[in-house]
Formats: sequence, C-alpha cells, structure tokens
Amino acid sequence: MGRRILITGAVGQVGTDLVPALRARYGSERVVAAGHRTQPSDALRQSGPFVSVDTTDRQALNAVLREHDIGIVYHLASVLSGTGEGDPNHAWLTNVGSLKNLLDLAVEQKIERVFWPSSIAVFGPTTPREHTPQHTVLEPTTMYGVTKVTGENLCHYYFRKYGLDVRSLRYPGLVSYRAFSGGGTTDYSVEMFLEAKARGSYCCFVRSDTTLPLMYMDDAIRATIEMMEARADRLTVRTSYNLTALSFTAGELAAEVRRRIPGFRCSFEPDFRQAIADSWPKTIDDSVARRDWNWTAQYDLPRLVTTMLEGVGLRLPYQ
Repeated sequence: MGRRILITGAVGQVGTDLVPALRARYGSERVVAAGHRTQPSDALRQSGPFVSVDTTDRQALNAVLREHDIGIVYHLASVLSGTGEGDPNHAWLTNVGSLKNLLDLAVEQKIERVFWPSSIAVFGPTTPREHTPQHTVLEPTTMYGVTKVTGENLCHYYFRKYGLDVRSLRYPGLVSYRAFSGGGTTDYSVEMFLEAKARGSYCCFVRSDTTLPLMYMDDAIRATIEMMEARADRLTVRTSYNLTALSFTAGELAAEVRRRIPGFRCSFEPDFRQAIADSWPKTIDDSVARRDWNWTAQYDLPRLVTTMLEGVGLRLPYQ
C-alpha cells in the first residue's frame, strides 16, 4: 500500500473538503485524518482512519507519524486572522510551533513531501494592492500574517538546508458551504449566503466597496492536489505560491445574492476586521503558478453564488 498521507486540521474548513478528495483519489485507508479540539463528523470517522493529536506536542505528533507510517503530510492546523488577534500567543504556538515540529520530524523520518497553507495575510499596507506580484513586500499587520510569513521562510529554509520537499499556496479567502471556518477576515463571503438563506438579511462586517481575492473551495482543493502532484523540478517557488480566482466587492456579492433571492437585504457595519481587509490585496498576480504547474481557476462569480446558495439550502452549518 505504501506510506500513508496525514492531514492535520482535518476537521477545519479546508480539511473537510480535502480529506474526501484525497481518499477518493488514493484510497480511504491510505489517508489518515487528524484533528484536535473540534469533534469530527460521523461521515469523516466512518470514511477512513481518524486520530486526535495536538500538533504543538512534538512527541504526540511524532508518535502519529511513526504509528501510521506517514510519507506525505498536509499540515492544515491553524488559527485564523480574526481569532489570532484575540489571542496572539495561541496563534503563534499553533501556526509556527506546530509547523516547526512537523518540519523537524519530517527531516528525521524522511517524509517525502509536506504541504503547508499560507495566505494573502502575508501581505500588508506596503504591498502593491493591485496585481500583487509573487515576489513583493511582506509586512503584515496581524499576528496571523506574521505567522504565515514566518512559516513561508521556515519552509524555504528546510527546503534549502535539508532538501525537504515542502510546498505551499497563499490561499485567498475560501468560500464553502460544507464547513464554516470562523475567525477569518473573509468570513463575510460565507456568512452572507448562510444568512440570506436562513433570514433573508445580513449585516456585513466590511464596507460594501471592500474588494478581496476569493476562491470557491473546489478550486482551492484542486489547486492543492495539482501542486502537490506536480514534478518537483517544475516548482520554482519554495516559500509559497500566489494563488487567485476571483476579486469582487462585498457589495457586488450582495447584488449577486439579491438577483437569486429577491428581497434580500444587506447592511454594512464595519468592525475591526475592516482594517485587516484594507491591508490586504485587491487582486493577485498568480502567473508563476500558471507557468509552473498550469494552474487555472474554474469558478466565476455567478457560478460560485449559484453553487453556494444551492449548497447552503441543503445544509446550514451553524443552525
């Protein structure tokens, strides 16, 4: 059967979609899902192996890697931007401490490949906000962003010093109805659909003219798998690749929802997350990803909105 795949943070927003995608691709028993504080769904437990592990505990993580003969790791465990501002120490420990644990163990145990997600949060107010280039200024204003810049540099260091095959993507805001991240600055892009279906109205925590890069989850999962399956000699970036699909304002999103749900009302009352959003890019240049491993997005805004409303109609995650 070969060495197995481990996905940490498997109960989170990305893991909820990545686990079944990898199990369908490589076989259920080859993909070990791992969580810590959030209980897994019955579907997740029944579809393949699940372990509980605190990735900030090096010994516990080491035991899981050895017991399950892990050869590839998707390390998704993370504290997001809004939550990280409430507890910066916890964000650092989770986002940086657990990554350092994994990279050290990956070298020791000769792990074949590691995926670690970065974010557009690495950018800051000194970064060009239009067509943000692959190589640019990284001066984030949030602890989340600081941890992601640190993580990118750690990945690059372990690749250069130890030859560890670490790969990373700078995720934009991710939109999915299957799991709700919570604690993120782009969460309005999911909350709007949930509230539109449940109550017909929504109070958005950023201004209507706020533009951010966003992506439907299916595109993000496909990008992750394609990049992880790309030949190593094609990859020219070992910090983290820019990745993008869509950029639209919160007001444009509300208008698209209103076209499908007549009478939907959306008000805008910015909170502390507005300042975070204002420090992030409006549009991203991901031409390096397109060149290196032929990345291209498939979901435009109308398709995203239609898919989300259909999905939310079947399942309202927080109700």
